[in-house]
Amino acid sequence: MGEREWGTLLRESVDRFCGAKILAIGDIIMDTYIWGSVDRISPEAPVPVVRVERETQMLGGVANVIHNMATLGACPILCGVIGEDLPGHEIVKIISNMNLITDGVFVEHDRPTSTKTRVVAHSQHVVRFDRESRRDIRPETARELLRFVEKRLHSLDAIVVSDYGKGVISAWLMKALRKLVRSSGESVIIAVDPKADNFEYYNEVDVITPNHHEAGAFCHFEIFDEETLEQAGRQILDELDCRSVLITQGKDGATLFEEGGEITHIPTRARKVFDVTGAGDTVISTLVLGLASGMDPKSAATLSNLAAGIVVGELGTSAVKAEELKKVIGEVSLSQESILI
Repeated sequence: MGEREWGTLLRESVDRFCGAKILAIGDIIMDTYIWGSVDRISPEAPVPVVRVERETQMLGGVANVIHNMATLGACPILCGVIGEDLPGHEIVKIISNMNLITDGVFVEHDRPTSTKTRVVAHSQHVVRFDRESRRDIRPETARELLRFVEKRLHSLDAIVVSDYGKGVISAWLMKALRKLVRSSGESVIIAVDPKADNFEYYNEVDVITPNHHEAGAFCHFEIFDEETLEQAGRQILDELDCRSVLITQGKDGATLFEEGGEITHIPTRARKVFDVTGAGDTVISTLVLGLASGMDPKSAATLSNLAAGIVVGELGTSAVKAEELKKVIGEVSLSQESILI
């Protein structure tokens, strides 16, 4: 297939994203950024004094996953838990303003909405502080989440599990989710953006997207070259009995491992890297939209890598627009994007 034809097919796939029916379940987070400048050190302690100029709020965690999907043209459904507090109310407001339903957002009154606050001065992170609870959500809340998924399962193409280790995703929930999909007879893709400590939850899913640090932690060795990367990919496939693994490697791109034994390396196309915050959300969002729109795993992984390259060039959590992605597709030499190893 020629370069022009390949690029045309990818752009046409992006146009089909609007028809993909996706539900994303996991930890809802509010990302707050305090922007300022530093021109002196505090006389009270050897720390910079940040003169605050502005403050912004962005969706994080699984909420950023649906934000990415929405900007790419889809109408995803969010499923997760917030607290009865200002950040939680603001998240619901933002989602409503995106014309997405909020029925799948449940409230636990004794739990804070997970909030990550980053102080940024002169394009550099100075400090981050988190307000959160990492305890498991209450059993009755988990059952409500599952009932919400069950009611919509017949209309879904895929379910994204976004695990940030804040208590929504558990072994029980993953087992119940797999059982629900299998017993329904529906062809629903289950894709997981994992938390390193929870890999044992994710067996028998369709695709899992760890970064190389998470993959190495699960495999109990450092990934530092092609040989250890291949060893890790095959080990994850085997131990989790999943259909495919996409290991992201930052500046070195990503590598797709499929259950049939095929390995595809996808070089990065990022022109500059300011901030990797949210890049994993962009990867799994674009990957799953591609798979749900009929793309093969290699093409969907290639597209997700291009989308991540756009996001890391921006400071702060951001989302890729469909037109931006199609523009990048037209700029790169896609005929050489995937190299079998």
